[in-house]
Amino acid sequence: MNYAYANNAYKTNQVMTAPKKKLLIMLYDGAIKNLKLAELALPKKEIENVNLYLTKTQDIIFELMSTLNFEAGGDIANNLYQLYDYMIDRLIRANIDKDIEVVKEVRKYLEELRDTWERI
Repeated sequence: MNYAYANNAYKTNQVMTAPKKKLLIMLYDGAIKNLKLAELALPKKEIENVNLYLTKTQDIIFELMSTLNFEAGGDIANNLYQLYDYMIDRLIRANIDKDIEVVKEVRKYLEELRDTWERI
């Protein structure tokens, strides 16, 4: 068994057995990581990588949107949905314009949400 296979198996097991709160934090961590990578790639004009990282972040945000429970969450779920939708729009714009400030803006929102979940 090679190292990459073992690492993937470990990560898969970690996700499959994690509690819901931990999964949310992992999603936020993944999105934040991808945004940081996009921020590093932008000044280097690594356009393909920027697109990859921003698209991965959008996919994670779509996943966060799909986890919202509007019955139990009420206004909070609705507000989070609107915020996630705003972040998706901003990331699309950042990808088109290659605007690092917009990427930083979205990362800031995600870091605040992640920190909030960590404290709960």
